[in-house]
Amino acid sequence: MSTLTVWKFDDPAGAQQAEEKLVALSKEHLITVLDAAIVTWEEGKKKPKTRQANNLAAAGALGGAFWGWLFGLLFLVPLLGMAIGAAAGALGGSMADVGIDDDFIDSVKSQVVPGTSALFLMTQDAVIDRVSDAFDGTNAQLVKTNLSKDQEEALRSAFADED
Repeated sequence: MSTLTVWKFDDPAGAQQAEEKLVALSKEHLITVLDAAIVTWEEGKKKPKTRQANNLAAAGALGGAFWGWLFGLLFLVPLLGMAIGAAAGALGGSMADVGIDDDFIDSVKSQVVPGTSALFLMTQDAVIDRVSDAFDGTNAQLVKTNLSKDQEEALRSAFADED
């Protein structure tokens, strides 16, 4: 079963440092990272910087469409108004079926603010105690939504890259 998690850090560099730890954990086969993206929000900036962490993503990753939709919903709706809000609302209802509901969105929006960073992950096969030990002392806060296999497939098909 895959898990969608959001790790929030109290400084803009925290997510980048966590990504580096995940690369090492992945090489040790302690976690499989299916897809990842990073949000960095510098103090004093109006909106965060986002990027897909391609060096972590395994084959079959969700792709930029999913992360773009999620980050647009989380961070750009108030800035761009009704057009994105309507599109996000239309997709938002269907995403509750894949583990992304209003509670998840509200929780992330309230925690990822200027002066912080976040690491968004789709993972599986984590050796929880070893991964947890690697992040001990990082002051990371976790927002977590577990996805069943069917939910993961629904999420992948909703945001499949069209060639």
